[in-house]
Amino acid sequence: MVYEFEGKTEREAIDTAVESLGLQRDEFDVEIVETQKAGLFNFNKKVVIRVHTQDVDGNRFDTTPAAPKSKPRVQTEVPKVRGSYNPEPENDLEHALVDFIHGTTEKMGFPAKAIIAYREEDKIGIRLDSEYSGILIGKKGKNLDALQLLVNVIAARMVDEGYRVVLDSENYRSRREEALIRLAEKVGDQVKRTRKSRLLEPMNPFERRLIHTALANVEDIETKSEGEGLYKQVRVIYKSGF
Repeated sequence: MVYEFEGKTEREAIDTAVESLGLQRDEFDVEIVETQKAGLFNFNKKVVIRVHTQDVDGNRFDTTPAAPKSKPRVQTEVPKVRGSYNPEPENDLEHALVDFIHGTTEKMGFPAKAIIAYREEDKIGIRLDSEYSGILIGKKGKNLDALQLLVNVIAARMVDEGYRVVLDSENYRSRREEALIRLAEKVGDQVKRTRKSRLLEPMNPFERRLIHTALANVEDIETKSEGEGLYKQVRVIYKSGF
């Protein structure tokens, strides 16, 4: 799929594409669409790039259901509802979580509005609406994960450690999940074809579990996590080669 992003420089536009799509630079092609300069000293310069996404073999493929812009618009649509739905906080815990998110993002300089997206037993989803969504998500969602970790610490103190808070913005979680499942399938096919193992990028526990699950029932393929700390790598192995 083809997307367009803009920035003051080509580098800034590419960085925005990396953050918004959750891909690495070598996973897409860049085409310069437009370069605008204004003023004696080139203030308000704008570079527009067109991004073509690729799969692990270099073939272009669709990584997301929709193309986020370089300056994402605040979401206005109502997401698919899971469990009870009311976008406003309903109890002390939810008020505390929303207030913390508002205060933290404000202090960061990238203010966001926290919207309750869904409620389930021992779980709640919160959507961040902001013109700075790409920054709040961060590369591979690491900024969003860090903020989510802090919010879960607050939830654990107020209720119990079994309660989980999931933060999302611009549907990044679902886009990332779909992209990882497609990546797992393509890498699995590549490993079966070449009979050589592949070591994937560092991922958080949830992302690694997606890869393991996606390849769990694939014949002649097995997976294992390698490394230390929160972000480990998944190795996809051809079993008959050992």
